[in-house]
Amino acid sequence: MEKNSYKLPNLPYGYKDLEPYISEEVLTLHHTKHHQGYVNAANALLERIWNARESSGAQDKNTEIDYKSVSKSLSFNVAGHILHEIFWKIMAPTNSGKNKPQGEIIKAIENNFGSLERFKTEFSETAKSVEGSGWAVLAYHKEHGDNGSLAIIQIEKHNVNFYPEQKILLCLDVWEHGYYLDYKNDRAKFIESWWNVVNWEEVGRRFSE
Repeated sequence: MEKNSYKLPNLPYGYKDLEPYISEEVLTLHHTKHHQGYVNAANALLERIWNARESSGAQDKNTEIDYKSVSKSLSFNVAGHILHEIFWKIMAPTNSGKNKPQGEIIKAIENNFGSLERFKTEFSETAKSVEGSGWAVLAYHKEHGDNGSLAIIQIEKHNVNFYPEQKILLCLDVWEHGYYLDYKNDRAKFIESWWNVVNWEEVGRRFSE
């Protein structure tokens, strides 16, 4: 049996590079503490599953695990890891030349939402209205309509309402740990500022795939 594990990815930019919209302190904590925490928890759960499999022939039933609890926790932490992997990639410094939407992705947005501004309004309102902790996501569903379709959805926490059959193009983390030190409880101001660091080149690349 092959043993698998998750790893914390490096950021594609420095911790200071998204300032003034996301501070070095917030980005460092978010990446090295929160994301690392999901990776560590997922790997610990995988280790428990691995150990249970290895000892499945043993008479000691204490080696068995509560699969309902472990599966729910594993889903939460793996989804948190995956969403953060995407989140880091779809941001870029404002001097990178990647912050303006163009090409097929802007055509698809205009097709589905009428205009870029209308899309940003709907996405921002979706992000602002997440109850408690969660995410706003732009997803592509290739099976819907002749050319597929774009949809804005909410993900509660990490894995509730997660649509695995839809490809995530853009996601925004609105857990308070992602903005509180910079914006206090003003989630709306954080969302408005965040649009300045969206890496539309990466969003377009994900769409073109």
